Amino acid sequence: MHLIKLDATPSTNDYLKALSASSSLVDFTTVWAIQQSKGKGQMGSVWLSEIGKNLTFSVLKNNLNLLVSESYTLNVCISLVLYDFLNDLNVPQLSIKWPNDILSGTSKLCGVLIENQLKGNQVSSAIIGIGLNVNQTDFHSLKNVTSLKLLFGRDFNLDNLLSKIMVKLQSIFIALKENGREAFWKAYENVLFRKDKPSTFEDTHGQMFMGFIREVSFDGQLVVELEDKILKKFNLKELKLLY
Repeated sequence: MHLIKLDATPSTNDYLKALSASSSLVDFTTVWAIQQSKGKGQMGSVWLSEIGKNLTFSVLKNNLNLLVSESYTLNVCISLVLYDFLNDLNVPQLSIKWPNDILSGTSKLCGVLIENQLKGNQVSSAIIGIGLNVNQTDFHSLKNVTSLKLLFGRDFNLDNLLSKIMVKLQSIFIALKENGREAFWKAYENVLFRKDKPSTFEDTHGQMFMGFIREVSFDGQLVVELEDKILKKFNLKELKLLY
């Protein structure tokens, strides 16, 4: 791993994207910012982080050669890496909220933003942005958010946490190449938040409905069982899980 540590940058994803476009970077090149002023989350949301309190970093993964139709495999693998890492720390009530938020109970602890780089019909490489709430305790008006310090009542060493995540990250891509995606998909679905439980959703029109999360399709759509046992697939922008 080649680590680039910055005092500040608007976005580690953007910084790494620009760097990879202008120079040849080794696999798993990582950009870690002490301060990230415009960190990005899913669907254009902003990831807010106090200076020096959390892990906000991006990783370049080269030589993927995944079909675009298989690109959701990255969400599965990265989610499992973070889940396993936090499980090793004994974080309570861990789950993965589709597509790749890591929760403790109903509170968000970690988020992921993956930006794929394409060549034809394949994902050649990806920039994996990760935000982990570590030592921050005040999240102002944000609801359902937590951190390692809030959970355990102590500070954590950021360098140590990053090193452990990177070991797991490199290992899972070796396992993916050797074993294929099916085993990871099963593990992902087994820890999916609200799976097989009656849940409330909101569609793009603001209408609420009940359903059961049954699985995630290989192209990343959430499969929800509606009334009369009808199964319907939803993309990320098509519904919101209200718990």
